[in-house]
Amino acid sequence: MYKIAVMGEPDSIYGFGALGLDTFPFDSAKDAGQCLKRLAESDYAVIYITESLASAMAPEIERYSGSKIPAIILIPGVSGNTGEGIMGVKKSVEQAVGSDILFGGVN
Repeated sequence: MYKIAVMGEPDSIYGFGALGLDTFPFDSAKDAGQCLKRLAESDYAVIYITESLASAMAPEIERYSGSKIPAIILIPGVSGNTGEGIMGVKKSVEQAVGSDILFGGVN
């Protein structure tokens, strides 16, 4: 059975544990890349990562962009929304359906 993980700053992810998700707190990206690799190679199908942590570990995240599992989804943290998460979802939907979800145009 697949699992769901949440990686990010402790203040941003602590509530996800109450929902039954596995949380992995990091204050910096130093060890987060190794953790991401470990999670991706195990039973995690979805890995949520806060936008601020993800920006510091972009090369590690890019490694999994072509794979179906795990799905890596960026979420805003307590420091705010950078827009990277919504742009990633928008890009994925455009690739899947061939249409811009914000403007309804056909690509």
